[in-house]
Amino acid sequence: MGPLHIASTVKTPEIQFIADEARLVLSGRSIPENAVDFYRPVLEWAQAVPSDFKLTVQVQLEYFNTSSSKCLLDLFKRLEASDALEIQWFFDADDEDMLEAGEDYDHIVGVPFKFVEVDPEA
Repeated sequence: MGPLHIASTVKTPEIQFIADEARLVLSGRSIPENAVDFYRPVLEWAQAVPSDFKLTVQVQLEYFNTSSSKCLLDLFKRLEASDALEIQWFFDADDEDMLEAGEDYDHIVGVPFKFVEVDPEA
């Protein structure tokens, strides 16, 4: 499991593994032309995460499309074997769709989700 950093673009999120905090952060918008190609390095990185590694995944996406949704599920599924994984799902207080998307993942994946409400005015 090595370093990981993918810079954001207008259509893709920033994805960064912060090693000293054992934190994987996905932030921004995820509407890539080809989500499978975009997320491939992240999924490969996740495959190398040891099952005993304590990892926090922070999902701070403001929007994602259907193909990104599938890739996120693949990422969560690859990481769910970890004994010490927490997923923090950030959502704007006025964005019910993003909250519901996180709740859907929470029901599908065998990993504890923590929902973090963010004030859109802050």
